[in-house]
Order: sequence, then structure tokens, then C-alpha cells
Amino acid sequence: MNQINSPLIRVGVFYDGNYFLKISDYYYFQHERKARISLEGLHEFIRHQVAEEEDVDVRLSRIIDAHFFRGRLSATEARDKDRLFHDRLLDDILMNMSIATHYMPLKTRDGRLQEKGIDVWLSLEALELALHKSYDVVVLIAGDSDYVPLIKKLNTIGTRVMLLNWDFKYVDFKGEARVTRASQHLLEQATYPVQMHEIIDQGLADADELIETMFVNTPEPAPYPAAAKPVRPTGPTAAGPVGTVGISTIKNLKNGFGFVVMPPNNLFFSYADMAEGDFNELREGDWVEFTVGRNHRDEDCARNVRKVAAPAMEEGDEYDEEETEHESADSSEHL
Repeated sequence: MNQINSPLIRVGVFYDGNYFLKISDYYYFQHERKARISLEGLHEFIRHQVAEEEDVDVRLSRIIDAHFFRGRLSATEARDKDRLFHDRLLDDILMNMSIATHYMPLKTRDGRLQEKGIDVWLSLEALELALHKSYDVVVLIAGDSDYVPLIKKLNTIGTRVMLLNWDFKYVDFKGEARVTRASQHLLEQATYPVQMHEIIDQGLADADELIETMFVNTPEPAPYPAAAKPVRPTGPTAAGPVGTVGISTIKNLKNGFGFVVMPPNNLFFSYADMAEGDFNELREGDWVEFTVGRNHRDEDCARNVRKVAAPAMEEGDEYDEEETEHESADSSEHL
């Protein structure tokens, strides 16, 4: 539906926010790149990809609108200052990119918070804006088959649909295997289905500048000083009851998960258990403070984890190496 005598390809970008954040978490915690997706870099990639598919100069490929849809907790329900901070941080990033935000309150169903109605809202907004703003291409960042009717409607008005989708497996913060994959029906309906996982992996392998700029550059954290002499944990000698506050060292870290030294069974934790700070800045041997909690398997785990300074070692204290070597077979499944 290009406007008469206009050489521009007018692009509207629509994010299923929960889907996008899951993708960003994957690259930050699971993928070897260990970095979040840059919205600015992603938009630049979109402009080039649309230009290639539409066979025009990239200067004629223009994103005129971008919209981000997501369910979220109210301030009263969230209560967690760290969660509220990260929500505000996301808002700042979206605002600086001129991406319009659309939020719906999360609903409690069967004792669980669920996101309902986002797909319908996104679809209605996308169709209305495509009609009024004459998008040539709608870029949809989603994977749910619920968006199939939207694509069909956009097809009827002559708007092409580029679907950015990912296909990968990962282990979630509960230690359970998960798969992220776009609906096959959705892929079949899209004008330009783009397999992002393949393009990104190939681009990173080839050091493609356009792909590299799709990730946020973070400063390399200082390595943990291997020569530093470890000291005896000053926290409880056993995990203790739920709610116990402890301080100890990190034994293992891998792909967004780790263990805190706490005999008899070292305590599992994940990036979702961080009370403050960045999980990817943690190193094996770092000291952390934590609260003993229970996971979905009714096992002891570490919650509200935050990095702290190593406590001073009192005279006569010695490090017991055997304490750090004990790890339950069941807990090792998480890594």
C-alpha cells in the first residue's frame, strides 16, 4: 500500500514483549554471546532486511512506527524494588528509541500470574495502524499462532509481513528444558519469514558488523583473582530453615545457574534469584549473601542472592577444601 509517487518503504514494527524478552534473556544467559539484544541494532538490521526483500536501497527502508506490547505487574503487586527498577530501565530504553509501549495488567488464574489479551490488542493496533498509516511492511516479532489472523488480514490490504522468529532450546530458571519455536502456521502465512537464530549464529561466526551491532556491548568484567586465598564461610554450617540468611562463596556457574557453598547440599540458584546486581558479572569463588528458600521440587535453594565483599578471616581460621566439594547428585541436574 505504498503511497502514490512515494519511493519509501514504510515499516511498522510490532513486538510481543514477553516473546522478545525471552529471546533477549536467551542470548544474555544461555548463548555464548552473553549479551542482550540492542533495540537500536535490531532496528538497523530490520531496515537492511526489508530493503533486501523489497529490492530497494536501504535508505528507502524506513521504520516509521514501533510498538511494544507486554503484560506486567502493578507497583503494588511487584513489591520487589529490583523488579520495579528493571521495568523502569526497560521503559527508559523503549522511550529513548521512540517505541510506543502498551501494557496490560497480569491476571491471576489458578494461583499463577498470566498474560491474557496481549495478542488480541497487538493485532487490533497493528491492523488499524496499517490501514491509517499505509505501512508497506509490518515486522512482527512473535511466535504464537494466535497472530495468524492478523497476518491474513494484513495480506488482504496488501501489507507484507516480515516475521522475525527464533528456534532454540534452553534450560529455564527451574532447571527444566524449554523450547522456543515459532508456529509453523505462522511461518507459512508470513510474506518474509526470517530465521533469526540462523542469521545471528552465522553472522557472529563471520564477524558481520550488522549482526555484531545487534547486541549491547558491555565492559568485560574483571576476572576473579585466582591467587586469592579462600576463607571459611561465615554463614550457617547447614542450609538451615527457610528464611535463614547466609553468606558463602559460589562453587559453580553455568548458563544462568550456579551453586552456593552450603553443606550438606550446596544450594542451587539462578539469574532469577538475584536480588541485585548482574548474574553475568558473578565469578566462581565470589562471596554472596542469600536467603534460604524452597524451589518447585521442595528442595533447599538460594534466593535474594547478591554479591558482597569477602569477610575478614579471623586468626586461626583455615579453609576446609572438602566443604566445597560436596554437591548432591540431584542438584547437579540443574547444570
